[in-house]
Amino acid sequence: MNRCIVYARYSSDMSRDASIEDQVRLCNQYIVDQKWTIAGTFEDRAISGASVLRPRYQSLLALVRQGSINVVLAEALDRLSRDQEDIAALFKIVRFSGAKLVTLAEGEVSELHIGLKGTMNALFLKDLALKTKRGLEGRIGKGRSAGGNAYGYDVVREYGPDGPIDRGRRTINTDMARVIVEIFTWYLNGESPRAIAYYLNAQKTCGPRGRDWTASTLIGNRKRGTGILNNELYIGKLVWNRQTFMKDPVSGKRQARMNPQTSWITEDVPNLRIIDDATWDDVQRAQKQRSRPTRPDKKSVDGGLCRPKHLFSGLLKCGACGASFTLVSGIYYGCAARKNKGTCSNSERITIDRLENTVLGAVQSQMMTPELTKVFITEYSSAISGLRKEAVRSKTEQLQKKEKLKVAINNIVDVVASGHASAALLTKLTAFEEDLEVLEKALQPQESAPLYFHPNLAQHYERLVYDSRALLNKPDCKQEAVTALRKLID
Repeated sequence: MNRCIVYARYSSDMSRDASIEDQVRLCNQYIVDQKWTIAGTFEDRAISGASVLRPRYQSLLALVRQGSINVVLAEALDRLSRDQEDIAALFKIVRFSGAKLVTLAEGEVSELHIGLKGTMNALFLKDLALKTKRGLEGRIGKGRSAGGNAYGYDVVREYGPDGPIDRGRRTINTDMARVIVEIFTWYLNGESPRAIAYYLNAQKTCGPRGRDWTASTLIGNRKRGTGILNNELYIGKLVWNRQTFMKDPVSGKRQARMNPQTSWITEDVPNLRIIDDATWDDVQRAQKQRSRPTRPDKKSVDGGLCRPKHLFSGLLKCGACGASFTLVSGIYYGCAARKNKGTCSNSERITIDRLENTVLGAVQSQMMTPELTKVFITEYSSAISGLRKEAVRSKTEQLQKKEKLKVAINNIVDVVASGHASAALLTKLTAFEEDLEVLEKALQPQESAPLYFHPNLAQHYERLVYDSRALLNKPDCKQEAVTALRKLID
C-alpha cells in the first residue's frame, strides 16, 4: 500500500488560517479514495511559497530523502513552491527517492507540469510584486506606512469609511519619543552609540522589537537610512523605495540592494515629527566628523567567504549568557554582549595565546584515545589500499588505451595502403603514433617506491596528534591545519 504524506501551506497574501484545515481535509479525503496510507502531514502557516526556507517543508524533504514515502500530496503545485527552480528541485528529489508527486489540481505531476505550471507560478509572483509595489506607492502618497513600524510610533487600527481597516496609519508614542530625543541629545553631547546603548540597557529601557539596545541599533547605516540617528521619519519625512530586496539563489535569503536616489519617494508627514531640523542637522554633521575613513580602493569581500582571522574565530560562546566570545581589545577575548550592550555580568577576559593553547591541549588529549587510534589505523589502511587500487586502475586504463591506438593506427595504415591517403588522414596517423609513443614510455617498468604500511601506526598517530600544533606555524600547510582543527571543535 502506498505511504503518502500531505503538505499544506497558506501565504500571507491569503491571510486565512482555516485554509490549512481545508487543504488537509481535501487531501485526506483523496487519500481515502485512493486507498493509500497517511504517513504524515506537514503544514507551514503564513509563509510565502517563493522561498524553500520553510521549517515543515524542509522536514518533508528530509523524510522523502529517506526513501520510505511513495507519494507526496498537495492541493496544488503552488502550495509546494512558486519558484521554478525550487519546484524542479523538489520534483527531482521525489523522483530520485522512488516516489511520485501528486496534487489535487494537476493529478500526478510530470515534467510538463513542472515546466508550464512553474512558469505560470513565477509569472504570478512577478505580477503580484508589481501590484503590491503599486499599492504601497499609493499608500505612501497618502502619507501612510508601506509596511513595518519604526521605533517611536504606534500603529493605528481603525475602520475606514468603507468598512475595512484603514491600514498604514501611525501615531507618536510619547514614551518612545522621549527616548529618541534623549538619544539625539546624548549623541550631540559626545556620548558614543555604545555608551548610549549601555545606559539604555542599564535603565531597562525596551529597544526596538523588544530587544536590547546595541550600538548598531542607534548608528545603523547612513547610506541606507537605518538606525535611530538616521531615520528621517523623525523629522517628518517618509522615505520609501530606498532599497530593493532580492533572493540569493544559493542561500534562499533576501539581500538588500540600494536603489538610485532618483527612485526614492519622499512624502512630508509633519504629524510624525519628533526631532527638530536643527538637532537633526547637527547629528548628521557629528556622524560625518566621527566616522572613520574608509578604503575605496579596497574591494568588498563576501563575509561568508572570508577565512577566520584567528583559529577559533566564531566558535566561542560566553558561558554566562551564550553570546559570542570575541576579541574585545587587542589580544583579549571577552563577552560581546558585555562589550556592546552591557547586559552580561561576565567580565572575564583571556588572551589569544592562552585560549588557543588551552583548547588545543584539550583537543589533543581527547584525540589520544584507543577508539580514535583505531579509527586512524582503519582510515590509514583504507587510504593505502585506495592508492594501490588507483595505481592498478590507472595502468589498466593505459593498457586499454594503448590497444585502441594500435587498432586505430592499423586501420589508417590499411586505408593508406589501399591508395586512399589524404593530408588529414596522415596528420591523424602522426598524432596517434605520438600518443602511442607517450603511452609506451609511461608503461615502461620504473623503479618506484612501493606503498608500505607504517610499522607502528599507533605511535605514528600519537606523533601526528602532538605535531598538529606545530603545523599552525608552517605557512605552506597552516590554512589546511586551521580548517581541520576548526572542524574537530565545531
